[in-house]
Amino acid sequence: MAIILNIETATTNCSVSVAKDGKMLALKEFNSASFSHAEQLHIFIEEVLQNASLSITDINAIAVSKGPGSYTGLRIGVSAAKGLCFSLDIPLISVATLSSLAHQTKPKKNEAVVAVLDARRMEVYSAVYDTDYNQVTQTEAKIIDETSYEDVLSTYNKVHFIGSGAAKIKDTLQSNKAVYILDAVPSAKEMCALSFVKFTNVALEDVAYFEPYYLKDFMLQKPKSKK
Repeated sequence: MAIILNIETATTNCSVSVAKDGKMLALKEFNSASFSHAEQLHIFIEEVLQNASLSITDINAIAVSKGPGSYTGLRIGVSAAKGLCFSLDIPLISVATLSSLAHQTKPKKNEAVVAVLDARRMEVYSAVYDTDYNQVTQTEAKIIDETSYEDVLSTYNKVHFIGSGAAKIKDTLQSNKAVYILDAVPSAKEMCALSFVKFTNVALEDVAYFEPYYLKDFMLQKPKSKK
């Protein structure tokens, strides 16, 4: 038996769940553009444990959304997760943010899911998944234009674009194969099953050295030279 606490703070949604053997027992989340994660996260942890009639010492592992996403949001979630792992002497699990977001869809045969988070200007954090949620492209910071995802759209019967970056794509691409899910945000709900698989496979992180996946290298720009 495994009881896992799941923490999702990569975007505007502050989300916490607790699950037993991959089945969610309780969920607490609040999606706000004000990024109230620092104030809400520990309160949400206490509430989900209370709602599930559990204490913090019942937890067998902590799972955290690893990114990409908001720098501040990821830092808050990872810091909380690592602190709990250290204090309770339990393992840390990381779940790819875009993977859990993709699992909010139900693609059919020969359909793909493109999980996209808004970055800046015309950029999105992006990853493509097949019908079985296997990741078929690397996670990247992608600049959107009229030719974006041409290879994906030509390969699959339908492509589901999901997440806060989908609006940029909808405004730019013209394809009858594209379906857009604009209001979806990563949630600790989908993390329940994903973190349990990792726990079962002993796919754990080094608590001391684990860092969020910021995709920061893609976002750095050299300052313009002065003439």
